[in-house]
Amino acid sequence: MDRSIHLKTPLTASDVAALRAGDRVLLSGVLYTARDAAHRRLVELIEAREPLPIPLAGQVLYYVGPSPAPPGRPIGAAGPTTSYRMDPYTPQLLEKGLKGIIGKGKRSDAVKQALMTYGAVYFAAIGGAGALMSQSIRKAHVVAYHDLGPEAIRELYVEEMPLVVVNDTAGNDLYEEGRKAYRIA
Repeated sequence: MDRSIHLKTPLTASDVAALRAGDRVLLSGVLYTARDAAHRRLVELIEAREPLPIPLAGQVLYYVGPSPAPPGRPIGAAGPTTSYRMDPYTPQLLEKGLKGIIGKGKRSDAVKQALMTYGAVYFAAIGGAGALMSQSIRKAHVVAYHDLGPEAIRELYVEEMPLVVVNDTAGNDLYEEGRKAYRIA
């Protein structure tokens, strides 16, 4: 049976605990964008015990640096960026209550452990299809770090953004499971 799980942000502990690697999710609600430089700034604020410009508890971060919005659209192409560049910062953000992260590619062992420890999931978005991904985005505006241009933190309102759970709270990894399924004994 082919089904998608409909979720709305902010995510709860029970929302993410029920998800398993391989689940298809249609995500709606508010999420935030953040890439390398924004992650570094957020962690610097955490380490300095300063307030953050966005809430993290129950939230989802999307690793994207969108292109400019064409006329009549809230955002341009909005495909995911490679996630491993955020790995040095991700555990500290998960500790602050972040419940979901969206990108593409494998995560480090430290991030996978932090997902289990803090009860969060890693979603994969469709790589190479930024125009398709942007069709789920209804509203977008910069909320922090304007000086970072496309990498500024944006608040997005999304409707049924198509995602797949890669890493879940139980330690499952869709990428590893996929490789095992095709190994020849």
